[in-house]
Amino acid sequence: MKYINIFAIAVALAMDAFAVSIATGINLKTVSFRQTFRLSWHFGLFQFMMPVIGWRAGASIRGYIEQYDHWVAFGLLTFVGISMIREAFGNDKHKKPIKDQTRGWTLVILSVATSIDALAVGFSISLLNVSIWTPALIIGIVAGLFSIMGLQIGERIGSARRLSLYSETIGGIVLIAIGCNILYEHGVFSTLLNRFVWL
Repeated sequence: MKYINIFAIAVALAMDAFAVSIATGINLKTVSFRQTFRLSWHFGLFQFMMPVIGWRAGASIRGYIEQYDHWVAFGLLTFVGISMIREAFGNDKHKKPIKDQTRGWTLVILSVATSIDALAVGFSISLLNVSIWTPALIIGIVAGLFSIMGLQIGERIGSARRLSLYSETIGGIVLIAIGCNILYEHGVFSTLLNRFVWL
């Protein structure tokens, strides 16, 4: 594979991680070096691992995974998004600190949700009979860098006075919107619309 093609794939795969990082930065308002490192490391690591897993699995289970990967990503992002919105409207919100999405199971869930599309890329590369290691490394590095940029952008947006009160709600809505966009990109809405028209 040509490096320009690998880089284009890496950027495309990093878009979800970039958008989720922006939402996380908005929610946190102030982002530390540790938070930046944790999020970018995990997003980059999972984006690296998923193509390798897909490549090793080969084409034998490709069709099965592709039928459900977008639903898994949508479900995970929606789960975290709804949790953020519920916390934003909690009665004791002024007493509770903002939940840190760069820690614990939330970080793992977001890492899986933003990288699951890379499984299919690994499957595709396995069909080309080329090594996965260089593409996977580039995909991981690009995702990590995009995550850092996304956090910084989100922090600037979240620290704005007008948005700071609604940061958790905005972050939650963004995550749900990303999940819906994943379904849209996989043609789910057009399929549902066609079925509705035929009823």
